[in-house]
Amino acid sequence: MNIDSITNGVVIDHITAGRGMKLYELLKLDGLDCCVAIIKNVQSKKMGKKDIIKIDALIPISFDVVGYVDPGATVNIIKNGVLADKKTIEMPLTLTNVIKCKNPRCITSVEQELDHVFKLSNGENNVYRCIYCESEAN
Repeated sequence: MNIDSITNGVVIDHITAGRGMKLYELLKLDGLDCCVAIIKNVQSKKMGKKDIIKIDALIPISFDVVGYVDPGATVNIIKNGVLADKKTIEMPLTLTNVIKCKNPRCITSVEQELDHVFKLSNGENNVYRCIYCESEAN
């Protein structure tokens, strides 16, 4: 398989195999007007298999979304065909408007303009809880 290199853009690498599509959806990459490649189950010496997302444009990436979906992934910024910056992402302590509370009794179900805010409650198991109703995020 041949995926062209990018001159100016973003590469999200070291995504745990199978999590690339969730990251694509939460980052709303389907709304971009540029080339986006999702490469699934790429062989990796370090991870066995991994996913990679290549975006052929310099766009802002939400590190909170990347950290929520797959802490340990890397975000590479490519400028003029050269790696300009590389960031290893960690789990964010809070998530705001990344995911929505599923509890129908939560205040966010009634107050539509209220932000959906989740706090990291268990870093070992990647558990986030709604700050309003304490429901666990799925």
